Amino acid sequence: MSNAEVWHAGERELQRRLGVAERMAEIGPRVLSPVLPEQHRAFYPLLNFVVVGAVSPSGDLWAGVLEGEPGFARSPDPSTLRLDTRLSSADPCAQALLETGSIGLLGIDLTTRRRNRLSGQVSSVDPNGLDIRVEQAFGNCPQFIQQRQLVEVGAVSDDASNVVTTGLTERMRELIGAADTCFVASSLPREGQGASVDVSHRGGWPGFVRVAGDRLTMPEFSGNRFFNTLGNLLANPRAGLLFVDFATGDVLQLSGRVELEWDAPQARRFEGVEHLWHLQVERAVWRPGGSTLRWQFENFSPALRRTGIWPGNASV
Repeated sequence: MSNAEVWHAGERELQRRLGVAERMAEIGPRVLSPVLPEQHRAFYPLLNFVVVGAVSPSGDLWAGVLEGEPGFARSPDPSTLRLDTRLSSADPCAQALLETGSIGLLGIDLTTRRRNRLSGQVSSVDPNGLDIRVEQAFGNCPQFIQQRQLVEVGAVSDDASNVVTTGLTERMRELIGAADTCFVASSLPREGQGASVDVSHRGGWPGFVRVAGDRLTMPEFSGNRFFNTLGNLLANPRAGLLFVDFATGDVLQLSGRVELEWDAPQARRFEGVEHLWHLQVERAVWRPGGSTLRWQFENFSPALRRTGIWPGNASV
């Protein structure tokens, strides 16, 4: 595959800015696959949830969580991932997925900190779930994933107490301010092919995402130089964020416009933080019990301990 087939223009531009374009042109074809590698096909059936990203017909990005008993995610062939799962009508991500069919997916095991990602298109939907045609798949390192253990599986929410707003409530701000984990959906529009959607993990000390009014600030730590998320945000400055209260199962989904701050002097105060980006919230959905899974915190990521961002000092 050529470099243009592996990385899109936004990714290549950011790789160029950091002087790694030549190296990433060599690495890309080795790590990005148009089908699911066998180790990914063996990994997904172990999971009881996946994180998905989707884009609505109007261009809004959403991230959400889809769940099931282990085995609900399986690969009948290397080009297909099957999800036997419930799609809630109250979940804006699930509804965007049904409307446009473009999907980004992150399989993540919080107990082992292993994760794999894919992008593709929904090929079929039935009452029991959906099939995904894989377009790109790759693995990620466990950096900044906080380790948790599953302690309980609760009941499915009836969606009666959901809150939908155009800005953040105080309860939403409190969840963001306490979060050590969130997930980001981004996309690249493609003429006549459906969007390419990506969803990725972000982690840090509690409070690593700064919130002021309806504006969030996200630190970008030094990573694998793929720039899947930032490359998308450079080309299409919209994103969806997902925050989960792992103890209660409450879910907060945000969608809005992004400002990418590539040269951020305040980011340099913290080891490993290279850039910042900001999300201006345009829509927010609070879903009490939106996840049936209840988790107990175990350990912060070892990579996080090497940074200069510590509890009580997390806002950048």
